[in-house]
Amino acid sequence: MPITGTGNYVEDFQVGDVYEHVRGRTVTNMDNYLVTHMTMNTAQAHFNLPYAKQMMGGYFAERLVVGPCTIAIVVGLTSEDMSENAFMDLGLTAIRLPNPVFAGDTLHAKSEVLEVRQSDRPDAGIVRYKFTGFKDGGVVVAEGERTILVKTRAAWAKADGHEA
Repeated sequence: MPITGTGNYVEDFQVGDVYEHVRGRTVTNMDNYLVTHMTMNTAQAHFNLPYAKQMMGGYFAERLVVGPCTIAIVVGLTSEDMSENAFMDLGLTAIRLPNPVFAGDTLHAKSEVLEVRQSDRPDAGIVRYKFTGFKDGGVVVAEGERTILVKTRAAWAKADGHEA
């Protein structure tokens, strides 16, 4: 039984394709704490509520979710459609975090294919896409470009159980 989708081999992507990813993901304080402390981020606004509330003249009412946590969730939301058949990440560029995220915000993602090309491997190609993460109300919270090495259908579909 195949465990990956059938429509996300490198041959399935075309420049200009846009994907509105169907899943959403609500951010928790645990998500934020784990990434903040796992990465040894010492900025107190991510884990110290009284500090977060008083900084910048009381502008924020809650701890700020650390940027790598937001990026990980948004990229994860794109994975079913964009990278389920990827071997590896080749790069993340043009990252922007234009608005804050807080625990309780639900994130959604959209992707646009920017480039599809051959790789040095005969069984894989390269896909570069722009991802955009939104929170409730459509506010953009993360943007960037991800480049991935993706399996070719010709080389992998049978092994993946997608051909008889």
